[in-house]
Amino acid sequence: MKLAYDFHIHTALSPCGSNDMTPNNIVNMCILKGLDVIAITDHNTCGNVEAVMKVAKETDLIVIAGMEVETSEEIHVVCLFPTLAIAKIFEKVVFEKLPNIKNREDIFGEQLLLDEEDEVIGKQAQMLITATQMDLYTLVKEVSNLGGVAIPAHVDRTSYSIISNLGFVPPDLNIKSIEFSKNVTINDFLKKHSYLQKYHQIFSSDAHYLEDISEKNNFLTMDQEKKVTDVTKILKLI
Repeated sequence: MKLAYDFHIHTALSPCGSNDMTPNNIVNMCILKGLDVIAITDHNTCGNVEAVMKVAKETDLIVIAGMEVETSEEIHVVCLFPTLAIAKIFEKVVFEKLPNIKNREDIFGEQLLLDEEDEVIGKQAQMLITATQMDLYTLVKEVSNLGGVAIPAHVDRTSYSIISNLGFVPPDLNIKSIEFSKNVTINDFLKKHSYLQKYHQIFSSDAHYLEDISEKNNFLTMDQEKKVTDVTKILKLI
């Protein structure tokens, strides 16, 4: 069977995300678009994942707990975890490595914590959209030790990507997958960076607005007919 996915979706907790990116709006839009599995990946936090999971509980949509972490090299990495509890453990590690800077809403936008009714239950005061003091190798190791998957994000972009900032993907970096922007001209990019063909290619939306969430275009293939709900099994395919 095939699972239609989008593994890079922000909520209104990301300051650059629309305030319309609420748990109910996200879940309903993903269902309308025919997706089977998504990941919530706010900048350096998983604070709104639980609310999205609660909304999706009565649906067939699978929600993976994740976050998009910015390394000390200013590289964005999508980090996905088998459970919310494990994601929260990693979130504590990330917060210890975040600069103690207060968010400027007038510059960066609000950082809204939401419940399953889309009600604002608080705001994250610490600025999320910044680099942590965790280097790329340390991040990948920490995520792997927790049973998670680390995926360098939007590698085709000219900013905040592993290629734009390092010039290449280090061959000794312990990763299996890389993420491309959904509108990338993949054949042209791989001609320029042919060594990337050895990695599993993920195409996600990096959605900050509802309309940007992926259509039913990208799939994971499972070796079974019965619908899979075990996130651990899904992560093994990434």
